[in-house]
Amino acid sequence: MKTVKDLRLGAGDVQILPGSRHRPPMKKPMWIIVLVLFVCVFLICAYIYPPKSSSACYIFSSENCRSITDWLPPAPAREYTDEEIASRAVVRDILKTPLALSKNPKIAFMFLSPGSLPFERLWDKFFQGHEGKFSVYVHASKTKPIHVSRYFVDRDIRSAQVVWGKISMVNAERRLLANALQDPDNQQFVLLSDSCVPLYTFDYIFDYLMYTNVSFVDCFMDPGPHGNGRYSKRMLPEIEMKNFRKGAQWFSMKRQHAVIVMADNLYYSKFKAYCQPGFEGKNCIADEHYLPTFFQIVDPGGIANWSTTHVDWSERKWHPKSYRVRDISYELLKNITSIDVSVHVSSDEKRQVQSWPCLWNGIQKPCYLFARKFNPGTLNTLLQLFSNYSAS
Repeated sequence: MKTVKDLRLGAGDVQILPGSRHRPPMKKPMWIIVLVLFVCVFLICAYIYPPKSSSACYIFSSENCRSITDWLPPAPAREYTDEEIASRAVVRDILKTPLALSKNPKIAFMFLSPGSLPFERLWDKFFQGHEGKFSVYVHASKTKPIHVSRYFVDRDIRSAQVVWGKISMVNAERRLLANALQDPDNQQFVLLSDSCVPLYTFDYIFDYLMYTNVSFVDCFMDPGPHGNGRYSKRMLPEIEMKNFRKGAQWFSMKRQHAVIVMADNLYYSKFKAYCQPGFEGKNCIADEHYLPTFFQIVDPGGIANWSTTHVDWSERKWHPKSYRVRDISYELLKNITSIDVSVHVSSDEKRQVQSWPCLWNGIQKPCYLFARKFNPGTLNTLLQLFSNYSAS
């Protein structure tokens, strides 16, 4: 019988079994630990400082999500020239100054014409019975006009030669404004051509203009050759291409805007020097770009971006369609007065259409109060139709 001693084995008696392996100590999964820590830190930061840019921000918080550009350092602001600083100070103060209320507010009707006005008799009928509510100013650039209406007699201002497409057209507009501003009762200023006619009664037009909160200056961006293609880099730094605009010259503007137009010399001087037919091989038309660009820079929210004067450019020529006797009908005039959406088409090959509703103090209304371009021979037909189509 074996004793306990016999059962003890010495170290040398231990046998190594075949196939047994020596296992190294297990390595710690450090990469997993690092990944977990990174995710934890990320989640904590996302919770404390929720991302506010891309669509991923909504995983954590849908509030206050902003563009990725908000997380980048702000772009350095362009340093303004001394002239710009002075101009901005003047414009800002004029726009912030409360307008002195007139006891007898009037509309200044400013006619830009080469000579006599073929539709004076129609305007005479339009003005009758509303004396004291309007003023008339006539700029005749070629021949002294012969007037047939008492409202136009002695209403001629000093005129100068006007050449289509050149800065002289803008000069004539500013000359009319300067004369009309001398009457403190003039609160609205309407620029009209010799081929313009009214589409509504005087009372309707008076209320439409006098109680609006904007000026009706046509303004839109045209990326085509007859828009931004006319821009010159020599207008820098004051006028950048992103602010270069186009629009019809026929406007209606409130007194404050008329004053800042007369106060401007900085932007006007740029157009005088660098916007003219043939300059740098382009055909820049100053009267189509100066006011739209000026207001885009100084008070873009203060204009309606459309003109209250209708014109038909459907023929796609250098000049708009001219209405002749055979074109005039009650239906034509009612169709014009029913338009309540402003439409512009770019001059490039894409012919991009821009349209927006004509909002009058937030209410969609007809866009146009006047229309052009009517041939002088249409006068008698328009006189016959006036009492019908002009009803508001």
